[in-house]
Amino acid sequence: MNIDSDCRLILGDAAEALVQIKDSSIDLTVTSPPYDKQRTYNGFVDTWNDQKWKDIMMQLYRVTAIGGVVVWVVNDGTIDGDKTGTSFKQVLFAKECGFNLHDTMIYHRHGMPNNSPRYSQDFEYMFVLSKGKPKTFNPIKVPCTYAGQSTSPTTREKDGRLTSQGRRKIGDTKKKSNIWHYQAGLNKTTKDKYAFECSAMFPEKLAEDHIITWTNDGDTVLDCFMGGGTTGKMALHNNRKFVGIEIDPISFDICRRRTTPPFIV
Repeated sequence: MNIDSDCRLILGDAAEALVQIKDSSIDLTVTSPPYDKQRTYNGFVDTWNDQKWKDIMMQLYRVTAIGGVVVWVVNDGTIDGDKTGTSFKQVLFAKECGFNLHDTMIYHRHGMPNNSPRYSQDFEYMFVLSKGKPKTFNPIKVPCTYAGQSTSPTTREKDGRLTSQGRRKIGDTKKKSNIWHYQAGLNKTTKDKYAFECSAMFPEKLAEDHIITWTNDGDTVLDCFMGGGTTGKMALHNNRKFVGIEIDPISFDICRRRTTPPFIV
């Protein structure tokens, strides 16, 4: 891989920097926007508002190739005991822009104990937005618990009737569910200890699994909120091209280090 030609990093505001990217040139975006200003991001979160994410979503639709996918990893803040619902507002606006909501996936991780009058927050949404039908789907397979056994699956019809599909043998593997479980923390999110200077990262395996699922070798992956550079590192490690945008110079420097071979995973 020619790292110079296959990796383009842009220091700047995502809404402004996306304008530099050609129409329909991105096969996959894996990104995580600020969560209702729950992190300060060295002061740059102050520029984040509803109009900003709307501008970015419109630009993402423009730069996404036909059949391309955007994975929007997000969650909601809580203000005076009330969940904001911002994640739902964003995905509904994405549909207004023209995206299909291809899937609503869950990133499950173990949260910290809390004293609030609600259950522990152990997940984040991974909204899978597609520009038309996804052109690539390389499903991750997992072992079947009852491989080799015989079963008689049924289908529930709209009128409530159960229709038998006949007997069949259970295969060795099946498609992974849309709830993905990952461990997070030191030596789990990444082995790049210096990357933890970035205040919020998702696990490398999360980015890699989406990259493998929705793209093929040589495709172009975007992260318009690079943060610690996880998406870029895993894109290049898996022989994809990468375009990254980051507004914070400190995080940008971490991204440059993580997108330079050799890639330690």
